[in-house]
Amino acid sequence: MTRAVPKTVTLVTDDGVPIDAVHLAGDNLAGDKRLAFVVAHGFTMYWSQNAIWQAARRLSRFGGVVAFDFRGHGRSGGMSTLGDKEIKDLDVVIRYARELGYERVVTVGFSMGASIVLRHEGLIRGADAVVSVSGPGFWYFRGTMAMRKVHWAVEHRLGRLVARTLLQTRISGGRWDPVPVPPADAAARIAPTPLLIVHGDRDEFFPVDHAERLFEAAHQPKELWIVPGYGHAETAAKPELIDRIGSWAVAAVLAAEAPIRPAIAPDVLA
Repeated sequence: MTRAVPKTVTLVTDDGVPIDAVHLAGDNLAGDKRLAFVVAHGFTMYWSQNAIWQAARRLSRFGGVVAFDFRGHGRSGGMSTLGDKEIKDLDVVIRYARELGYERVVTVGFSMGASIVLRHEGLIRGADAVVSVSGPGFWYFRGTMAMRKVHWAVEHRLGRLVARTLLQTRISGGRWDPVPVPPADAAARIAPTPLLIVHGDRDEFFPVDHAERLFEAAHQPKELWIVPGYGHAETAAKPELIDRIGSWAVAAVLAAEAPIRPAIAPDVLA
């Protein structure tokens, strides 16, 4: 047996919230600690759900991975603030990845997690590259049926009860005060950290103009991928897209170093 066994840990944020996290050693690193991915899930998700777990396993072909549950989700404590205080959760997980010995850390966020990786790097910093997948460009968007359902779950007592009972998501009943820095405003502060924005042209939550707003606000180095046929976030992300993100991250943060070769066939990356 040469593969490391994944282990869960409980981390504690600066404001005292316990965060459940799991570490996967990279399949191709052989003890190399140059690169780790921190995977930030979307609203109502948690790391042990299949979509997040499969994305984490796929990224482990390119480096180590730390996946975790945001506050109010899964086995973490606290209440979800929908992207506000969650930057504290991401910060403690990044610091944990550094504590494990990783030299470079890339944050990969999906949907709500995408807004959080943007806000964290824009306001706190700590990552070597940032990947925003299916993220909103601004707050309070209600222009799709899917987002109107999200707002109902957040804003109504019955909706919060349903989320807590059926989706293992505990939502704070208070309103934002003050309103957090919006994702596009945070994106404008990220440079010189490399930024990748990924969005599907069939996203049922946020139309493509959200990604375009993020890209326009950000400064170089930045890339925008509008993926044909791709829906929303981790649940719609195919292995080929995760591989492409992993390859981008390796190039973005390790270009000047000896290459890391992913443990996948070359034709998968074509």
